[in-house]
Amino acid sequence: MERATLTKRWPLPAGLLAGVAADALLGDPRRGHPVAAFGRAAGALQARLYADSTLRGAGYTAACVAIAAAPALTAARLTRHRPWAALAAVTAATWAVTGAKSLTGEARKIGRALEAGDLDAARATLPSLCGRDPHGLDDLQISRAVVESVAENCGDAIVSPLVWGAAGGVPGLLAYRAINTLDAMVGYRSPKLARFGTASARLDDVANWLPARLTALLAAACAPIVGGSSATAWRIARRYGSRHPSPNAGHCEAAFAGALGLRLGGANSYDGVAESRPGLGEGRAPEAADIERAARLCRAVTVASAGAAAFAAMALAGLPDLRWPRRGGRSAPRRRGAPGGRGRPGGRGGA
Repeated sequence: MERATLTKRWPLPAGLLAGVAADALLGDPRRGHPVAAFGRAAGALQARLYADSTLRGAGYTAACVAIAAAPALTAARLTRHRPWAALAAVTAATWAVTGAKSLTGEARKIGRALEAGDLDAARATLPSLCGRDPHGLDDLQISRAVVESVAENCGDAIVSPLVWGAAGGVPGLLAYRAINTLDAMVGYRSPKLARFGTASARLDDVANWLPARLTALLAAACAPIVGGSSATAWRIARRYGSRHPSPNAGHCEAAFAGALGLRLGGANSYDGVAESRPGLGEGRAPEAADIERAARLCRAVTVASAGAAAFAAMALAGLPDLRWPRRGGRSAPRRRGAPGGRGRPGGRGGA
């Protein structure tokens, strides 16, 4: 294999694996987290651009994604022929946008509080994991909230960024995280954001469509690690995944429910607004001990998705370049009626 081909192939898959390992060892940066910095910038821009308008919201979404993607594209271009610099850039970006350690760490913290009988501590920690109102929730309701949040965020915070990282490198990683952050900021259907947040919510739905289903598949495959059945988990995911109001979250939650032998869904409250969601699964209600099992399943899915993303990145990097060869290489095919002329450039370049 030529040296140039090797240089092209290995930094992205190696960086994805190294970034996931860095998150497992170090967790999120305590200060100067780039996602938090993006959130502050997006919040400042929202204050200037907000209007009760779908069109204004679409412009806001496009501007915020461009803010995240522009430096990523520059970094990718500068490191294109510098494999070690490219490795460092992919590793740093993957570490910044994935959150397996913080997700499972917060979940386990709540689980320990519930097992110790400290309901107040569990309620106080729950907002760091999900947006539902913690006041008045009992231990079973908190357990369900945690398991559902771990399942959904396993897709949003782990599998999805790895999928987009494998497909688009550093720009894919940062653009996806910007899209997902915008959905969390303005995508919720509050009266104020019903129009302004439409574009962010729809774009997040599109970005997570394939990764959510891949998360369900991987959760089913990893079900034996937590004492479940892969066949049962996949059957539950297929049967119940589309019943959730979200086009994506239900597939992740249903697969986790099937793998853990639980039944998720029910009444929730967000900012004082009650919602009733359909049941997902055919098992029992979650208990405090199931939080640890959900965290272990999430860890297994993280490892599996990291391996799958690295393999996909290696395969995509090996695809032939679709651009016409430059001058000095093989001649481009000529068009009829234009003898001696240069052929019109073809499609986009390779991965």
